[in-house]
Amino acid sequence: MAKNLVIVESPAKADTIHKYLGRNYQVVASMGHIIDLPSSQIGVDIEHDFAPKYITIRGKGELLAKLKKEAKAAGRVYLATDPDREGEAISWHIANALKIPEGETCRITFNEITKQAVQAALKSPRAIDLDLVDAQQARRILDRIVGYQISPLLWKKVKKGLSAGRVQSATLKMICDREAEIEAFVPEEYWTLDALLAAGSRAKDKFTARFYAIKKKKSELANKEETDAVIAALEGAPYTVTDVKEKQKLRHPAPPFTTSTMQQDASRKLNFPTKKTMAVAQQLYEGIKLKDEGKVGLITYMRTDSLRISSQAQQAAGEYIESVYGKEYLPAKPNVYKTKASAQDAHEAIRPTNVRFTPDSIKDSLTNEQYRLYKLIWARFVASQMASAVLDTATAEISAPGQDGRRYQFRASGYTIRFNGYMAVYSDLSDEDEKEKALPKLEAGQEVKLVELKGEQHFTQPPPRYTEATLVKTMEEMGIGRPSTYAPTISTIISRGYVGKEKKQLYPTELGQIVTDIMKEYFQDIVDVTFTANMEEELDEIAEGKSGRVAVLKEFYTEFEPALRAAEQEMERIEIKDEESDVICEKCGRRMVYKMGRYGKFLACPGFPECRNAKPIVKETGAKCPKCGGMILEKKSKRGKVYYGCEKNPECDFMMWDQPLAEPCPKCGGLMAHKAGRARKDYCTQCGFERSSAKKNDED
Repeated sequence: MAKNLVIVESPAKADTIHKYLGRNYQVVASMGHIIDLPSSQIGVDIEHDFAPKYITIRGKGELLAKLKKEAKAAGRVYLATDPDREGEAISWHIANALKIPEGETCRITFNEITKQAVQAALKSPRAIDLDLVDAQQARRILDRIVGYQISPLLWKKVKKGLSAGRVQSATLKMICDREAEIEAFVPEEYWTLDALLAAGSRAKDKFTARFYAIKKKKSELANKEETDAVIAALEGAPYTVTDVKEKQKLRHPAPPFTTSTMQQDASRKLNFPTKKTMAVAQQLYEGIKLKDEGKVGLITYMRTDSLRISSQAQQAAGEYIESVYGKEYLPAKPNVYKTKASAQDAHEAIRPTNVRFTPDSIKDSLTNEQYRLYKLIWARFVASQMASAVLDTATAEISAPGQDGRRYQFRASGYTIRFNGYMAVYSDLSDEDEKEKALPKLEAGQEVKLVELKGEQHFTQPPPRYTEATLVKTMEEMGIGRPSTYAPTISTIISRGYVGKEKKQLYPTELGQIVTDIMKEYFQDIVDVTFTANMEEELDEIAEGKSGRVAVLKEFYTEFEPALRAAEQEMERIEIKDEESDVICEKCGRRMVYKMGRYGKFLACPGFPECRNAKPIVKETGAKCPKCGGMILEKKSKRGKVYYGCEKNPECDFMMWDQPLAEPCPKCGGLMAHKAGRARKDYCTQCGFERSSAKKNDED
């Protein structure tokens, strides 16, 4: 009896699925796309309804021939690529290559790679959804038209190797616009006035109240003179509690992760770039080999904008919560979260496939990165199904008579956790929340003692630069891109050298600003956020069968083509000079220049091609190598990761990942180092001496 053939994208996914199917099934991987547009040309026949010219990807011919042979011998072929538009298109290409008739029920999808989900999918195959395929083709063709027609223009007029993209250009403009806001910002001075008060003699009886009003009218302090005037007016004044409001406040759990919120939390809490988050999530989805279990898909599909959870997953979570934490940790009825109207809502939210696989129980089977991300996903999901936390909050009004006859009002607030609820699993308290402590027991009419009255100067701050987390959040809010595009878009603008990254903050480079200025002048629609968001909605309508692919492409090109012709005629050549360094090329004596490569800046000789000298940029740390006494330098690996090594390399092989410190260990005189992250500390590499670090974590 001929075996049934199941085709997926990756070997890891194939291995996981294979264990759920019997001997009558063979599972093979296509290794992603097999057929695509050519990389050497636009590959779109614009004059004939934007017909794509597909080819077999170079190097995939042998694999395709093998698939054809296995499909011919198979009893039945199932296409099990990812459950999204990209996966639908891959299945469509494979079906055409294998000559599977249109309309045949060969497509199976599952939101999680579990035995139950895979076997259920095999029982209900469907035809390939041509609307989803058309939506993917429209996106691909749009991006080709923009990228392959604007990019050569940028090469010719600005610099070789530049590129423009439909979503990336709008995203880059957002970063440039934010930088312009920061540069134009004029800080304004303001002051705060805090009274440290004591309700008793114990340390815990002390609390801080902030000045906010005079004679019940809100008052703001603009400068030192105004602040000093209030302090002078309050000299020797008694402080009295005039009102205390106590109430219980419910703090509700956050919903389970979508792609966007997972990327944001992984950036904030784990310091993961969006690209790494998606790569690790893909591994967890496709399957991890667990002890006594074999390969198991640990999370549901990670490209989603839905907050839906299956009833089975909710029930399993409820049973787990009740057995581990107690019935009081279950809400009266299961928590349900409403997905926003603009979401595609094609899949469930991101959750563990089996809540009983707790992070610690499978830690030994995971890499550190897999463990940390899985723990975040698991905890967020479990918490989302738990009862709300109950906080006891208190707000106290304190009044003091001034020497000028007016009454000055202060306010203090605090809370205690009466019932931790979901916070037993997942804490989402902000830094400000964490700082706010419980007030001592206060009553109206009670006099409190002034310990200190302290004024502090502040200045209003410009809007912050985007981080990857806040950029993803803004892209989602504005409708730019979709869950599958956030990470590759950000990765592209960084790798192209349009955007730099420093201490998690994204800023436009000179090159990025020049490209954005050109795009704003000649291709306003491409960089317009509203236009880009509207185009995403049109792609959604194609996927839903409400619009035709050709009609959408024609409408776009009608506006785009005249702008392209105008740019070709009117754009003047822009010369970008390489920034000179103070490093002299040891081979020819020229002053070396900074160049942008795939993994960031490096030094190169301007005499290329006569002189091909190039080297990484190094920084001195001030620390001495413990092996040979040479200087320890900050360097970058080939993939752009910062590490620290001896200047005498390769003669001396000393290297380390944590930042070395110039000052020696106070205990043994050895090399001190700074460990970043949540476990921030300074420690001795020789005797193990440790101390808390005053140095701010570069990644916080």
